[in-house]
Amino acid sequence: MHLQNLPTKAPHDLVEKKITKKFKKLQKRLFDLQHLLYANQQNSVLIILQGLDAAGKDSTVRHVFSCLNPTGCNVKSFKKPTEEEMMYGFLWRIYKHIPAKGMIQVFNRSHYEDILVPTVHGTADNAKLEHRYDYINAFEQHLQMQGTIILKFFLHLSENIQQTKLKARLLNPKKQWKYDEADTREQKKREAYIEVYQKIFERCSPEIPWQIIPADDKWYRNYLVAKAVADKLEALHMTYPEKG
Repeated sequence: MHLQNLPTKAPHDLVEKKITKKFKKLQKRLFDLQHLLYANQQNSVLIILQGLDAAGKDSTVRHVFSCLNPTGCNVKSFKKPTEEEMMYGFLWRIYKHIPAKGMIQVFNRSHYEDILVPTVHGTADNAKLEHRYDYINAFEQHLQMQGTIILKFFLHLSENIQQTKLKARLLNPKKQWKYDEADTREQKKREAYIEVYQKIFERCSPEIPWQIIPADDKWYRNYLVAKAVADKLEALHMTYPEKG
């Protein structure tokens, strides 16, 4: 699975209006499935969103999961570790946001940042990074054994669209707050990040496969993520518990 060979756009034969209509139906179904999940209290769901800068992680959260009841869904955005977080093992800040039974938890970035950034910037030695691959695998397998459904999405954005979106943050007053000079510097390391992602796809929890989502077209991206989540919840064959 080489990212360079995978599409970033929707297939040419798809019609945006038709897919958007299907997406709206999926949102209604997701609401019902979330209610079932919450009522059953048997499983939890962890959704991991990863992607390069400007890949659309925030937008995906807003469009796909806005249909859910906030009572049963939480979103956590992981930024650069704080000084306190740096005093502990790298998974310490992650454990605090593991979803309880009946809950859906969305990670906007995740524990995978603790492999990506240190590898690209050379801030951790190879031995430490190799251990992190093993720890993440064990961590995700443990969550699965406890009844957590894990879905991992990589939002695959083309370089041209990424550059366009980063420039838009400077020109659009509504998006200037999102601009960070570090984003431009990181964009120059695009190939290095892609190389690390390739290794992550190969090494991390093969039984929990990554889903590569073409992200150039928002309407298609949103539909694919919503459908994957709905299909996974449907596969649980949930029914409402009996009274008492």
